[in-house]
Amino acid sequence: MASRPGTNFRFWILALVFIFGYGAIGYRLVELHAFKSPELVSELEGSRYRVITEYPRRGDISDVNGELLATSKTFLEVGVDRFEIRGDELSSLPAIARQLGLPLAEVHAAFGVRNGRLPKNPRQLSPRWRPLKRQVDARDFAPLKELGLRCLTRTESYQRVYPKNELAAHIIGFVRKDGRAAMGIEREFDFYLSGEKGWKESEYGGRNGEMAQFRRRRVASTDGLNVVLTIDSHVQHVVERELGEIVRKFRPESATIIVSDPYAGDILALGNYPSFDPNAYSEASEEARKNRALTDILEPGSTFKIVAATAALEEGVVTVNTEIDCAEPIVVMPDGYRLRLPRDDHEMGLLSVAEVVSRSSNRGAAHLGLMLGEQKFHDWTTRYGFGEYSGLDLGPESKGILNPVRSWDRLTLSRMTMGHSIAATPMQIHMATATLANGGILMRPRLVSGISNYDGNEVLRLGPVPKRKVFSRSTASIVTRLLEDAASERGTARRAAIDGYRVAGKTGTTQKIVDGEYSTSRHVGSFTGFFPADKPEVVITVIVDGAEVPGVAYGGLVAAPSFRNIALELIPHYAIAPAPSGRGLAFLDGN
Repeated sequence: MASRPGTNFRFWILALVFIFGYGAIGYRLVELHAFKSPELVSELEGSRYRVITEYPRRGDISDVNGELLATSKTFLEVGVDRFEIRGDELSSLPAIARQLGLPLAEVHAAFGVRNGRLPKNPRQLSPRWRPLKRQVDARDFAPLKELGLRCLTRTESYQRVYPKNELAAHIIGFVRKDGRAAMGIEREFDFYLSGEKGWKESEYGGRNGEMAQFRRRRVASTDGLNVVLTIDSHVQHVVERELGEIVRKFRPESATIIVSDPYAGDILALGNYPSFDPNAYSEASEEARKNRALTDILEPGSTFKIVAATAALEEGVVTVNTEIDCAEPIVVMPDGYRLRLPRDDHEMGLLSVAEVVSRSSNRGAAHLGLMLGEQKFHDWTTRYGFGEYSGLDLGPESKGILNPVRSWDRLTLSRMTMGHSIAATPMQIHMATATLANGGILMRPRLVSGISNYDGNEVLRLGPVPKRKVFSRSTASIVTRLLEDAASERGTARRAAIDGYRVAGKTGTTQKIVDGEYSTSRHVGSFTGFFPADKPEVVITVIVDGAEVPGVAYGGLVAAPSFRNIALELIPHYAIAPAPSGRGLAFLDGN
């Protein structure tokens, strides 16, 4: 029987559908396997295999007694994977809000709740991951973990915290939110503190969970090492409290106090005003974050007469009993030039070298410089460390200003001996005084005593570093006795005197340069000294810039009392007893 035409037509239509369908499938298979295979395999690998960075814990910073000054606290960042939300979890949201201390409305928004109901299809929510709260303590998260919510996620992170807030802020520095160390010990010793990042390469499944059995490689992170400072937190607290008193009494533009051990060069405390809290560093101005002990320069004033006195005595051009005429305002130079000498605060006549120092005669100091000569005095200034970096590992530092002799004019030498025509940092002034206190050795200031690991084992020891011998012990002993007289009832620093203790030190007062000219109303007052003078244990330098007082802000008025206040606090702390004899000397042998 012959087939009907309609039957053949349907057959061929059906056949064409199968042919084109299987042809399209075949073409697609060829395209995927032959042409796009590398691209698709790469995409698949990228979605399933990931390289995850493991961040190390940053090391701690502690003081010499082990008190924490900077540490890293572990926090959890809690969020919601909204693709994993289930419809029966609505009743758990109030508990989440209470435990995290969040408004319930904020938790509802994170879970996509509308009209009191969870979304029917959570996979339509965007973005997939929503944060709930950062910096959640692991103990606070434990009750949430018991809820058994797969959608609730947590990521471990570290936050840098400074337990003592502003204490030693300019020493410690801070770490920014992006993890970069910005200043101070945090930056200069970042190599040790930061540790080494780790990583792992593994396969992740559809629920974004790691399938550990398919992990390819893992390199564990290495936690950072701990830095141990020479700073004593008690001394630092005393210094910063005294800075507060200076601010309250004198309302200065800025102030700096440094305390150190003269023999090792260890910095026991260093404080600046204004200061800041490293926990809230972004709220502080650049001026507040500046470490003025290293960056600010000032004319050292009469504190610089220590250099003139030691140089003249060491060179043998004078003795302590050599008399100098400080009444005459003019000195006739060998070439006939009539040099006008600087003025003294009040008229002085014939003075011995000892009286030139104790009574702080500008003209007497100028005579000492003229006896030495320009080049020799310049050389002595550099031997003391002026015009060079101190070497303290604490970030940006100024070398000060010490011009070469070829740039001096006819007045420079007579003015530099009294601390003008030169600029120095507070640290340079302090270390020059420490050189006298330890018997003539310029030490490199030290802030870090060692590096240790988390087992408490020391992995690196940083010892004292003598830079050079500046003058003999005998000269140091002579000048110390002269500075004792300056810090007595007869001298300019009588407010620094301590009953029962021998104090040696020197005041300084300089006019500030305002608009290119010396101001008659703005001054920098300073005092630098050490005690006990017969066996020095601590060196203290106080610098007060722009104190508001009637008349002149003399160093003996605005700085010397702070030396005394700090010293009185340190006597019981270090059990410092008056010593009738004997001297402590620095690490180098010889005279």
